[in-house]
Amino acid sequence: MQHSQTHLRTRPISAGHLRAFEAVARHLNFRAAAEEMALTQSAVSRQIQTLEDDVGASLFLRHTRAVELTSAGALLLLAVQQALPRIDAAVRQIRQSAGRRSVSLTTFASFASMWLIPRLEAFQQDNPEMDIRIDASDVPLDLELADVDVALRYGRAASMPPGALRMFGEQITPVASPWLLKGGPPLKKPQDLAKFTVIEAGDAHRTHLEWLTWRRWFDEQQLPRLAPKRWLYFNYAYQMVQAALTGQGVVLARLPLVAESLANGDLIEALPERRMTSPMAYWLIVGPRSAQRPEIRAFCDWLMAQSAATRKTIGEAPLRDSTD
Repeated sequence: MQHSQTHLRTRPISAGHLRAFEAVARHLNFRAAAEEMALTQSAVSRQIQTLEDDVGASLFLRHTRAVELTSAGALLLLAVQQALPRIDAAVRQIRQSAGRRSVSLTTFASFASMWLIPRLEAFQQDNPEMDIRIDASDVPLDLELADVDVALRYGRAASMPPGALRMFGEQITPVASPWLLKGGPPLKKPQDLAKFTVIEAGDAHRTHLEWLTWRRWFDEQQLPRLAPKRWLYFNYAYQMVQAALTGQGVVLARLPLVAESLANGDLIEALPERRMTSPMAYWLIVGPRSAQRPEIRAFCDWLMAQSAATRKTIGEAPLRDSTD
């Protein structure tokens, strides 16, 4: 199909054919797109032809067994891939507001498992009419685009967006199960760790979490050559703490994430005078489309109250409460 400058239109195109275009562009196949949309292949083809006429340019190069995007099609696809999810998110939000109240939240898996989920029952008891959806992923979501109301993130203040609320900072400290310390060799000073298995993240040395490593902690204690009995590596913080809870070794833990386990005696802080302060903190970020909803404000107020309790437990009084 050929299009020239004489075919250029000034009126807006119809949005109805954009989903067909996005499906064909994603599959690069009219038949697969038609099956996904529960339409006939000819119906999808007609929608694409109408869209090309409205745009005034060919969007696909049609081959015998496949299609490929033209440069015009690639340009339109970038816009469509951004616009359709935002439209869908707005529609879902409208539908939700017409029915039950709900809060959708994203955070990383270890924080969800170790800090958030154990506290949620109290909130749900006080708010039985509110639905909670948690997306536990280590991939940050864009709150401008994603169908998410609230994000709980971990990082330095400089990496957080304006308006992010500081929940609490963190200190790093060696912890272990009480029966490991009771039945094993004494652990009274950092040098005693040479007699223990130590637990840490397997990829910490290759990521921005280098200060969570035992080697960093040993350097802080002026013991750069200390060699533990053995090393035990895991991918996630909650796996490392679970291993410590079952007595498999000593873990260099993030104090806010194990504060409850320390308080109830499931874990013991082996060298409390040797805590190491981390430059990281935990942050609450509210999506721009969600900030004014009453249920979001109520949930965020609860989160900050829980954060204040954690700050008290770990003995922290932050100087700044937001990135504004």
